[in-house]
Amino acid sequence: MTPAAALLAVIGLCPAVHAAATTVFASSFAGSTSTAVFPPPGVSVTSAASDFPDATQINVFGPTPTGDEAFAIATAPVSPDYTNIFPLVEPATSDKKNFDVIHSWGNLSPFQSTNLGLSKSSAKIPADCTLQQVHLLHRHGARYPTSGSAPASFAAALHAAAETGNLTASGPLAFLNTWTYKFGAEILTPFGRAQLFELGVGFRVKYGDLLKGFTDLPVWRTTSEERMVDSALHFAAGFFGVQEYQNDYHQLIEIEAQGFNSTLAPYDQCPNANNAIAAAATNFTNQWASIYLADAQKRLAPHFKAPGMTLNATWLFAMQQTCAYETVALGYSAFCDLFTEEEWKGYEYSVDLSFWYNNGPGNPAVAAQGIGWVQELVSRLTQTRINVTESASSVNASIVGSNVTFPFEQPIFVDATHDTVISAIVVAMNFTSLAKTGPLPGTHIPKNRSYIVNQISPFASNMVGQVLSCPGLSTSPISSESSGIASASSTAPSFLPSISIPGDGSTPASPPTTHIRWILNDAVVPLTGITGCTPNPDGLCAFDTFVRGMQQRIEEVDFKFGCFGNYTVPNPNLIVDGQVPGGLRAGM
Repeated sequence: MTPAAALLAVIGLCPAVHAAATTVFASSFAGSTSTAVFPPPGVSVTSAASDFPDATQINVFGPTPTGDEAFAIATAPVSPDYTNIFPLVEPATSDKKNFDVIHSWGNLSPFQSTNLGLSKSSAKIPADCTLQQVHLLHRHGARYPTSGSAPASFAAALHAAAETGNLTASGPLAFLNTWTYKFGAEILTPFGRAQLFELGVGFRVKYGDLLKGFTDLPVWRTTSEERMVDSALHFAAGFFGVQEYQNDYHQLIEIEAQGFNSTLAPYDQCPNANNAIAAAATNFTNQWASIYLADAQKRLAPHFKAPGMTLNATWLFAMQQTCAYETVALGYSAFCDLFTEEEWKGYEYSVDLSFWYNNGPGNPAVAAQGIGWVQELVSRLTQTRINVTESASSVNASIVGSNVTFPFEQPIFVDATHDTVISAIVVAMNFTSLAKTGPLPGTHIPKNRSYIVNQISPFASNMVGQVLSCPGLSTSPISSESSGIASASSTAPSFLPSISIPGDGSTPASPPTTHIRWILNDAVVPLTGITGCTPNPDGLCAFDTFVRGMQQRIEEVDFKFGCFGNYTVPNPNLIVDGQVPGGLRAGM
């Protein structure tokens, strides 16, 4: 030993003796699916029912007087904002930035109040206006992945590699050695159930006073999928109360399947929503993934060795999706902090690209999918039946032709639907402010883009139409044309009550309906894309003008051609209104 080495030995600084690195192989169950079942097999709540009488049998409720209805949307000084994500754990980023990861997941983000619309307005009823009616369209709550999703494919590939005995994951990916796939498919997660319950509670607090205008039980709609029924019921439980909701309204369930018309699931009756036209975004999203995930691939790939499985952009994107799904299902995900702030911004933009070209303004079949709900809206606003023999769309004639299943005289309408249907309806209604910055490029994130999916169709997304009486503001006459609506008077509903502010002692006569506006996830949407609707700081449009504008849209949107026409998506794709460009169609 040299003198220098001897000195180092004495003070404990001997050069490290490196042992051969030990390779740790993944468990053979890595990537496998793990499930749990509750209640336990063989038990039933009815097996000992006599020992557990319900509250009505015990009948000792204590005092039960009811109070007056809340009307916070009119009486509170500001409109309440919604930001709750409890009990989810806010993820970190790999570069430890203070960044809101949860709301960078596009349609997989939880709903929060946004500022996408008119920044100086709010959902609070404008001064000198009274609210007469609301139309709520909402998405279901957070769910497990759909069948055949990217996370499921990633888990299957990981498990296949683990079963060979040659899968190794190290460093930030070491958790994959024992990771299992804990998702079900399609149904609501516990957090998703809470979202819809809270949406119902919030809607009762904001709009509950409108219940005074009902003369019969409300009829609200959803579709037949499990998560759709659960979402509707949890909303109702939040709105009416757990012990009351089953007796306080009628739940109409539209069948969601091919062969059945439903404006809440129009893609089932639209072939061009299920072919290559519906995948128009693929080239854009693939191009963008190869760009924004390049650094992540360089950083993470050295920590992952698996036979037949390379950690490429496809699998990294699947891991980002898994982060989102695990968080809303399990409360936390180790996948989240594998990625940087810029990579999460890239993921968010990838979802924007997907929706723009597949389910939004850039897809030529999208306006056709949303126009049926617009027909129903006009039918409700004008109290005239849809002439289904002259109006081809996804409207279900059996439902809309009956005053039992499709009543007009309701101060509150509630429809539950899906993310891609909301994104189609806002296109069909010509909410052009969402598309004002134009087609999205697949090479970079444009500054100040107007189309951001987490502000349009997140989990529990909600869009509210407020029908108002603002007698101090001017209005314009309505056209006598009805565009798919049976010939009838097009005046505003006469039954609508005037809602007085609780406590002011007034009982005014019912004023005329004069205006309408739309609130998307608590942001006021400018209606200037609708013919005749002029700029207004509160997003107001004259009621008659709005109806006429919707009738014009019904005339413009060709459901048959959009959904059944034989065409291809133009290249370059400069579509911004969800329809085949007129020049291209003329040549077909």
